[in-house]
Amino acid sequence: MFHYRTFMKAVAVTSALVASSVAANAADTILLGSAISLTGKYATAGNHAKVGYDFAVKKINAAGGVKIGGKSYMLEVKYYDDESTPARGGQLAERLINQDGVQYMLGPYSSGLTKAIAPVTEKYKIPMVEAEGASRSLFNKGYKYLFAVLSTSEQYLASAVALAADVAKANGKKPGDVKVALAFENDPFSLDVRAGVIDDIKKHGLKIVIDDKLPRNLTDMTATMTKIKALKPDVFIVSGHSKGAGTATRQIAEMKLSIPMVAMTHCESANLVGKYKETAEGMLCATQWAETLTYKDPMFGTAAEFNAEIKKTVPEYANKSVPYQLAQAAAAVYVFKDAFERSGSLDKDKLRDALSATNMKTFYGDIKFSAAGNNTAKPMVLRQIQNGKYNVVAPTAFASHKLDWPRK
Repeated sequence: MFHYRTFMKAVAVTSALVASSVAANAADTILLGSAISLTGKYATAGNHAKVGYDFAVKKINAAGGVKIGGKSYMLEVKYYDDESTPARGGQLAERLINQDGVQYMLGPYSSGLTKAIAPVTEKYKIPMVEAEGASRSLFNKGYKYLFAVLSTSEQYLASAVALAADVAKANGKKPGDVKVALAFENDPFSLDVRAGVIDDIKKHGLKIVIDDKLPRNLTDMTATMTKIKALKPDVFIVSGHSKGAGTATRQIAEMKLSIPMVAMTHCESANLVGKYKETAEGMLCATQWAETLTYKDPMFGTAAEFNAEIKKTVPEYANKSVPYQLAQAAAAVYVFKDAFERSGSLDKDKLRDALSATNMKTFYGDIKFSAAGNNTAKPMVLRQIQNGKYNVVAPTAFASHKLDWPRK
């Protein structure tokens, strides 16, 4: 006679055994899982993140892997393409955990996808170290298994506002005379970036003359550009991931707009220098990381050495800037290695406790998690495209070059 409850108990036991054997199989491999945007509107940055994950895994494995209890484990990542769709991301997280037996997760690309996956990993108590979801709203939900290596999104472009105010004062103008145009994608990340910008505009007393939401497909900003042509703002601040950065830069050129200061997110991942070299000159780019910063660690070396090794070993980046999305993805894998070794165990709850106690220096920056899971130890910086190169110009403590103003 068929007993449903007995059958389900057997399934649960079998699933647990499968998960355990997959997490650390006979070949002593630790399996990480990730649903990542390899197609769809976030594909550019999603692929950068995957390169970062793969590079770190290869580097760590070549150095002997992860050492736990006298044994060495090789890292491996199981990927699925979430197609830049949150609903798909949530489904794939369930698949990775329930069908593939994944016990440890690397994050997806974007705050929206991370918001879709975090409830799943939390439900199953699966530690997730993520590198690409910066929305501060991820860290007010009480999650205990979510850890983010990157700075939160309200910090991204706020320093551009302070910089604009300082430039105005240096040129004998009042900050209140500085006209600002804003254009943001209607997604969790960009709206958080906007919130930080608005706070700093109020703090410094600048004047908003345009405040637009970008169209969903991010392919046409004509409405915003027409307003800019008429109102002639001093500062234009944009956040629309890689696709939005490319569209904004292309249409500034097409409409022959002259804007003294332009600041945006995702310049490097959109390859603005490679695609729009003349128009991109002088643009300010928010970045989580730069190769000129003085960060270093025993695995990857200095920020400059990491940058050089990527350029040497990954042909795609030989002649263009290494995007921070790649660097922070590599850092996320490194955090897992560190936490596994400190926990001395494959147990996911012991690993979670080790992750929460993380306090490490890396080529990407210092990493220390708050009780909410966000990294509180690393600042954002602004780079300016100068003669086709990305140079850090703010904050002053991290600057390698002086600001060029107005844009050429």
